[in-house]
Amino acid sequence: MSNADVRATSLSVVVPVYGCADCLTELCKQLNAVLPSVAERYEIVLVDDRSPDDAWATIKALQTTHPAVKAIRLSRNFGQHIAITAGLAEARGDYAVVMDCDLQDPPELIPSLFEKLREGCDLVLARRVERRHSNFRIIAAGAYFKVLEKLVGERVDGRFGSFSLLSRKVIDSFLLFEEKERHYLFILRWLGFHSGHIDYAHQSRYCGRSSYGLVKLIQHALEGLLFQATILLRWIVIAGFFFALTGLGVASYLIWRATFYAALPGWTSLVVVTLVCTGALMISLGVIGLYVGKIFDQSKQRPLYVKDELLERRLPW
Repeated sequence: MSNADVRATSLSVVVPVYGCADCLTELCKQLNAVLPSVAERYEIVLVDDRSPDDAWATIKALQTTHPAVKAIRLSRNFGQHIAITAGLAEARGDYAVVMDCDLQDPPELIPSLFEKLREGCDLVLARRVERRHSNFRIIAAGAYFKVLEKLVGERVDGRFGSFSLLSRKVIDSFLLFEEKERHYLFILRWLGFHSGHIDYAHQSRYCGRSSYGLVKLIQHALEGLLFQATILLRWIVIAGFFFALTGLGVASYLIWRATFYAALPGWTSLVVVTLVCTGALMISLGVIGLYVGKIFDQSKQRPLYVKDELLERRLPW
């Protein structure tokens, strides 16, 4: 793919917006400085995921000064991954860049994504070789992805984020997914198109704070596990056999000791075994309940999201 081929294509930049209203003006400024070098026709699709900082007012003001801005406001907060889906559904470009709104994903790297695409890739992911997160979050993320690797039986690199470039066939394939509980990167992995990656240094937030607190990160991690595999259910079966065999072994030991020596004083051992088995049973039922809950939510066939308002681009392609 030549430079002329790339520049002649249309491009959509999809940005989920939540808790970063003060970043949007600078974001649009940087995007408008970079995008003409890679595409003659482009649009900036801002998806307001019902941001609590009144980002919609800022977005409407931006559209008056940036003709490329197209905006969607969701009826409530649906989460980052559904907001990305809503943006991709509205994207009209032959290619789409997905990026965060806080400028930790630098817009000046978009030409590098296209450079990698010229090598014959269908999508290009950006890998963070330096991360601007707390040490706790980096360590916790590393542990989470190690667990995930064991669950899915393949290597999972946790340094990738949502910053990426997709071709139209990848966009269309992504939009075929109807799961309400979704993870952007895991869907791309499942699709299996030829992908490439570039490395970059994660930037500091332009302003404000991350909307992902500890509770939300734990919830996000759990949803990723449930979306990625059903192996937890198989582990429950294995754990059940383990506790059953352990109980049989303890019971055999107690009978043997009572027959040839003397019974152990008190009921401490039985209480411990009961507590351990009860805890294992409750955890197992809880995991099964989570899967059943996901099935129940999906069976209701509600829409993935609801649009409240749509601001079209002022200049047609």
